[in-house]
Amino acid sequence: MKKKKIIIDPYIQGQYNNNYYSIYSDDCFDILKQIKDKKFDLIITSPPYNIGKSYEVKIDIEKYLKTQEKIVKQLVDVLSDNGSLCWQVGNYINDGEVFPLDMYYYQIFKKYGLKLRNRIIWHFEHGLHASKRFSGRYETILWFTKNEDYIFNLDPVRVPAKYPGKRHYKGDKKGQPSGNPLGKNPSDIWEIVVNDWDKEIWDIPNVKSNHPEKTEHPCQFPIELVERCILALTNENSWVLDPFSGVGSTILAALKNKRNAIGIDKEVEYCNISQQRIESLFTGELIPRPINKAIHKPSKKDKVAQIPTEWANLANKIYKLCKSHKDTPI
Repeated sequence: MKKKKIIIDPYIQGQYNNNYYSIYSDDCFDILKQIKDKKFDLIITSPPYNIGKSYEVKIDIEKYLKTQEKIVKQLVDVLSDNGSLCWQVGNYINDGEVFPLDMYYYQIFKKYGLKLRNRIIWHFEHGLHASKRFSGRYETILWFTKNEDYIFNLDPVRVPAKYPGKRHYKGDKKGQPSGNPLGKNPSDIWEIVVNDWDKEIWDIPNVKSNHPEKTEHPCQFPIELVERCILALTNENSWVLDPFSGVGSTILAALKNKRNAIGIDKEVEYCNISQQRIESLFTGELIPRPINKAIHKPSKKDKVAQIPTEWANLANKIYKLCKSHKDTPI
């Protein structure tokens, strides 16, 4: 395969099999200004949420959104005509009030002519516990396209049919299987998330301390979350861009599936970790969580699944107290 021209001298660049990757340790606004062609079939990222993580400075939400809009405009300029843009965000919290960022971002993307195809809910079971509201256990992915003619590959994201033995009950195909041997075949793109990607919810664990992909990054992207988008929305040898690439989950998902990738992150430490993870992919030492692996559920025998003795004793006291009240005549 002929090596493609790299537009910018990257901080890190390399090759995995016949695909290329680059990692830029810089502000994405400055790097994007230097990219002149619409080469990316997929732009996927999780931008800073403006919640005061170690890699960001919390600012007024209006100012934050104006800064992000400048970046969005540049991303639209480098997105291919049949490409997709996936923007994964959570909530901005200020004085206990929740601001759903996807609602704010939607207006920005519409301003630049993009069309929303799905609002995907990413559900996870573990995270920070809130004390004055219900604990947040989901984030959203806004999937936009530039045009009606966009890349969409169904087969790589098919899922096992719920009723594979179902058959046509009338017509020329009466008695023949009504499904697809590769799995569920949604009638259009809107039903993809209604069926596996089940009920518009992708149940994928977030990267916490016991996750096999865990690094030092506080808000790490699971590789399998990116893989679903890459498999469905790009072709082999497509170019994928992550303008806030963190520790390289997007790059890894792209290379693993025979795509080219560019990642940008201003934190040198995260760029170095990205390169280390890519090298681990080369050597086979990287162990990403398999796509569509069932969520672990603890056995009743596991200690962490058992009610603590202190709680059991307390429950017995409450039960006896309630029973004594019930037996007392009014």
